[in-house]
Amino acid sequence: MKKEMLRAFVPTGMLGYGFPMDEFRRGIDMHPDFIAVDSGSTDSGPQKLALGSMTCTRAAYEEELGIILDAGLKHNIPIYLSSAGGDGTNRHVDLFAEIVRRLSSERGWELNMALIYSDMEKPMVLEKLKRGKVTPCGPVEPLTADEVEQSTVIVAQMGAEPFLKVLREKPDIDLIITGRSYDPAPTAAAAIYHGFDPGLAWHMGKIMECGSLCAEPSGRCIVGELHQDFFDLIPMGEKQRCTPYSVAAHTLYEKSHPYLLPGPGGTLDLSECRFDQISETVVRVSGSRFLPADKYTVKLEGARRCGYRSICVAGIRDPILISRIDPFLDEVRRLTEQMPDDQREGAQLIFHVYGKNGVMGELEPNPGYVPQELCIIVEVAAPTQEIAQAVCNRARIGLLHNPYEGRMATGGNIALPFTPLEIPLGEVCAFNVYHLMEIDNPEDLFPVKYEEVRQHA
Repeated sequence: MKKEMLRAFVPTGMLGYGFPMDEFRRGIDMHPDFIAVDSGSTDSGPQKLALGSMTCTRAAYEEELGIILDAGLKHNIPIYLSSAGGDGTNRHVDLFAEIVRRLSSERGWELNMALIYSDMEKPMVLEKLKRGKVTPCGPVEPLTADEVEQSTVIVAQMGAEPFLKVLREKPDIDLIITGRSYDPAPTAAAAIYHGFDPGLAWHMGKIMECGSLCAEPSGRCIVGELHQDFFDLIPMGEKQRCTPYSVAAHTLYEKSHPYLLPGPGGTLDLSECRFDQISETVVRVSGSRFLPADKYTVKLEGARRCGYRSICVAGIRDPILISRIDPFLDEVRRLTEQMPDDQREGAQLIFHVYGKNGVMGELEPNPGYVPQELCIIVEVAAPTQEIAQAVCNRARIGLLHNPYEGRMATGGNIALPFTPLEIPLGEVCAFNVYHLMEIDNPEDLFPVKYEEVRQHA
């Protein structure tokens, strides 16, 4: 179904992060053709996949789903929700569907819902691995069968095709909830379905999936208007404006190349892209191209449990200790290495020295800078919580009481803002599957379930 102009509304860059209601109403008043809301990211770490946790609280998801669904159903605007729960596992797709059913029962809604799942069966991944169809995505080690087995769950990042399948089979669908998705996929799929250029479709989806993060100042709600040769970006905040600089800068977000962005099924080429200011607040984007890949690949994401973590937070204000902090920490490390083997076996001790190089580490460009104060975070990862606590305790004691040259006071070297002094953080998780898998048919890889949510007497 070809349209002359397609209007997309993204109310927030991440479901559960909140959005101003005045901006949301402004976006709804523009009569968008669909609402797209992303819910997923690997940015916050592997624990979601490994432990089944979510990016935000269930209460936050329920509140925002209630607002968005109420507006969508009232104004006949379909809603495309991707990467349910953050990790996009089948478990969280089903949980979001459960929330929708409960809200519908309470508020008297009736709707047609599609659920698209993205969990990958391990035997299938192992078979692909054996056939040489799985390769590293970026600077990671080649995947092994052992890592596949150790992962708690593996998801594949879907592209536009599963969304297109639903739109072809159920053009009147009210709500799509998906597992792990490439962030721009919902917007790109809706645009491609309506006959728009894939390059513009993917680029608009790429920028808009973060809400109005591309505006100055950054915010939540944004509307995109896609035409045959360009798209316009319109922030919903009254004090916001998009500029060529702000939009071009956000185009570089999460990219390893200035104008090539690979994704499921191909690469977005922005080498001939233009960003033009067409009004005080609106930027027009043109020239985006999509280059189909010779082989279709999807990114696999998986994580495993690998131990337990404890931390201690300490502050240092003594300029004498700050001036020789590195040899002092080496002495503290040696103190922990003197513990009996059974009390420290398998433990890894890391000092994060904020104020010196806690963020950049070895890449710190100003290594000679002398701060007034330091924050030391002692991190210990170990096979058990007990070992993590014991090693963290010994390191904290060393930080507090070990002597150092020039020390003038013996009441304690550090300030400890929190009790318990050693804080158990529970299980440590690690990404162990971050690889590309070659596939034949992207529609077949992601099962779809249709459901009519109806009120029953």
